Parts: sequence; structure tokens; C-alpha cells
Amino acid sequence: MQIPFLSFNSQNALIRDQVLEAMQGVFDSKWYILGDYVKQFEREYAIFNDTASCIGVANGLDALQISLKVLGIGEGDEVIVPSNTYIATWLAVSYVGATLVPVEPNIATYNIDPAKIEAAITSRTKAIIPVHLYGQACEMDAIMAISKKHNLYVVEDNAQAQGALYNGRKTGSFGHANGTSFYPGKNLGALGDAGAITTNDEEISKKITSFRNYGSHKKYYNEVKGVNSRLDELQAAILSVKLPYLLEWTEQRKNLADHYNRCLADVHQLNTPVLTNGATHVYHIYMVRTTKRDELQQFLQRKGIGTVIHYPVPPHLQEAYKYLGYKKGDFPIAEDIANTCLSLPLWPGMTKEEVETVCSSIEEFFHD
Repeated sequence: MQIPFLSFNSQNALIRDQVLEAMQGVFDSKWYILGDYVKQFEREYAIFNDTASCIGVANGLDALQISLKVLGIGEGDEVIVPSNTYIATWLAVSYVGATLVPVEPNIATYNIDPAKIEAAITSRTKAIIPVHLYGQACEMDAIMAISKKHNLYVVEDNAQAQGALYNGRKTGSFGHANGTSFYPGKNLGALGDAGAITTNDEEISKKITSFRNYGSHKKYYNEVKGVNSRLDELQAAILSVKLPYLLEWTEQRKNLADHYNRCLADVHQLNTPVLTNGATHVYHIYMVRTTKRDELQQFLQRKGIGTVIHYPVPPHLQEAYKYLGYKKGDFPIAEDIANTCLSLPLWPGMTKEEVETVCSSIEEFFHD
């Protein structure tokens, strides 16, 4: 049995006719930039995410960068980021000229550890970027309490956790401005690059709406030096088709993850996902950890089972950030995760039998 890491077959078959109809609608509208389809999706996603506003942008990195820029964060400011994250989180801080201050994660949940944040705060700290990594909500109550105590902005990176909850509240609704990505592989994915910013602050929303469009609310009249980062009409139309299915697809992900947990419960050489109190997990990624990661990945590959390493090199050891002077051992928890993590196949439409095949192969590897 061939089991890919990710398959769109089930989702695409379900919505194919609706997506093609939506694409034709955009074509026939003869309005292709910031039109009715973008406005419709922005309204729908704001309602889904329990926020006052959603502003569509070109991609998830732009969503974070624009959020920081509009909040006035730049050169001379410090931004606290997780040491364990995809590099886009760090790039957004770099692009606005601010200084990165990495903080280690909780080794059980892989999300930034609130207990370590305050020690990293200085007089120059202006913001915290919690990343809801792999799909599990960060401990947002503690993070928001720290931000309030020290008068800091919070910009959530919600690219992997659309629909996740912390103490009953949606991720992407806590921070002052929050970025998400609709990259095709995300739980809610477009058919190309796309992203959005969610906020409950009307003034911030207005500034972002202008900034993403050359700093303009009215064409040819520019209030600030903005950027061109606009959610595409075509992608917005496709996302509006997919959004009503997101809760159903998320439940499928959770059920498959629960089945993985049951099937792997006796494989003691493997760490399976752990949920923190109050958090839900939407399983953008079902990630396990083992000191025999590379050997296990090769074994599964020979069995026809696809896996991915998210992420093999933590940001502080990337060549792009060599100039910061970090070395191996500076963030040992992030490095340990990078050296032991392996993401197993999981997607809407995957069967329990396929999960069982993956798990029996893992058991075979460890018991040989």
C-alpha cells in the first residue's frame, strides 16, 4: 500500500464542481483585484474566527510582516519569537528591522513556553509572536497576561491552527493583529499563495486595509508608504467554497490523530503529541519524536509511506541567520526537536486502515 504524506484527492473530489463554478464566477465578473469575492471571504473568515475584521493579503509571511509594521514595530525594537518555528516567523521580524529574541518551547507541546518569556523582556521589547505550532493552541491566557503587564503587542502566527481553541476561544482572536496562511497544504488552503490578518481593533484594521494596498484607501491617494500584498479574487472565491467544510475536515483530522494515539500507545520509543490544559489541536501536522528518526523515515519510505521533517534546521542555525552569531547548543530544546521530529501522514479522507498500516510499520521497525 502506498500512503503519501499528504493527499488532496478526497477534498478536491468533494468540492471540484463548486470550485470550478467559483473560478468561472471570478472570470465572468471582470473584476480581479479587491472585488466582491475578497470582501465576501473576509466577512466569512472574520465570522469563523470570532474576530471583528479579516483583511486578506498575499501570503502568511506578509500577514505577519504587515501586522508588525502597522503596529509601529521597527529598528531598535525587540520582538520575542519561538526558537522552534518555521523561518517565516523570524523573517517577518527581520523585514521590519526589529531584533529577534528567541525563547525556547515547552518540550512536551513544542509551543513557546510562557514561563520563559518574562526573562527575555527588556526595555526595548515591543511584541511577542506566539506560534500555534503544528496546530495546537499556545497558552494564550498566560501570554496575554504577560503582554498586558509589560504593555507589549501580541501578534499570533496562526498559519497552522485555524479553528483551534484555547479555553474556548479561537486562536487568531487573542492578539492585537494576527497572521494566517492559506498556502495549499494548510488546513484551509487556497490553490496558490494566500493569507490574512485578523484583528478586533477597528483602527488597526483600517491601517492594515490601507497598508496592504499601497497605503491607499482611495485609488491614487496614498496616506502611507504601503505595500502591494492583496488576497487574489480567485483565491478568495476558492477559499469561500472550502471554508464551510473546514470544521468537518478538522474533525476528521482529530479522529485520525486519536486513532494514531491509540495505535502507537505501546510504542514507548516514540513521543506522540501532548495537549496542554485548555488547548485544542487541529492537527495540521501529526508529529512524533524519536532518537531513531532518520532510520525510521528511511524504513517507512521503503514501505511506501511518506513522511516529512518539520523542520530539520531551527532558525538560529540557518545560514540566513549566521550573522546573529548563534551556535549549536544555544537553544537546545529547539535543536532536540529538530533532530528527532517526524511528521506522519494525515489528511481529510485518509482511512483508519491507512493509519493502522503506518502504525504497524512503525511497530515493526522498533520491534525488529
